[in-house]
Amino acid sequence: MILWINGTFGSGKTQTAEELHRRIPGSFVYDPENVGFWIRANEPKSLQKDNFQDEPLWRSVNRDMLLHLAANYRGTILVPMTLVSTQYYREIITAVRENGADLRHFLLYPSTETVKKRLASRGEFKNSWAWQQIGRCYEAFEDPVFENRIVNDGMTISETAEAIAEAAEIELTRRDGRWSQTINQLKTTIRAIRK
Repeated sequence: MILWINGTFGSGKTQTAEELHRRIPGSFVYDPENVGFWIRANEPKSLQKDNFQDEPLWRSVNRDMLLHLAANYRGTILVPMTLVSTQYYREIITAVRENGADLRHFLLYPSTETVKKRLASRGEFKNSWAWQQIGRCYEAFEDPVFENRIVNDGMTISETAEAIAEAAEIELTRRDGRWSQTINQLKTTIRAIRK
């Protein structure tokens, strides 16, 4: 099974995916951004798109990689990635489903106020790229193709992960203690910054 965790920047996708990874034995976190970084590193600047999702190669490689993982890996595959284009949704998510993979899409949907607070807590403000995408993301997420909305205002990372697991009928191992959770979430934040 593939769990695609969508949402605007600051909605909690990466933290939720890492919490699920810790609590689903044999799970694997697949990051589609790595394909974008690889394309940028191996393509002349004159060919590069401002947003690597606009690169058809990014979409086809991620689709094919998810199909490969679904066919060959027996664990749960976790995909934390903002995806706002319905066309790109069809090219990746719908195509993966149509090729027989069990892909469940979840949309983390906290209020814009919550997102702004989360972005500010990690040092991103009005001039940051992530902050400037908030309106575009929420406008796109009005489309019903972005199913399984989870309004995670006031929810902890563990509670958000548990809501996804319950909807996907996946049994989770028990939560870590409070200090372990804090340390794990800090490690995830640091790894995300280094990208």
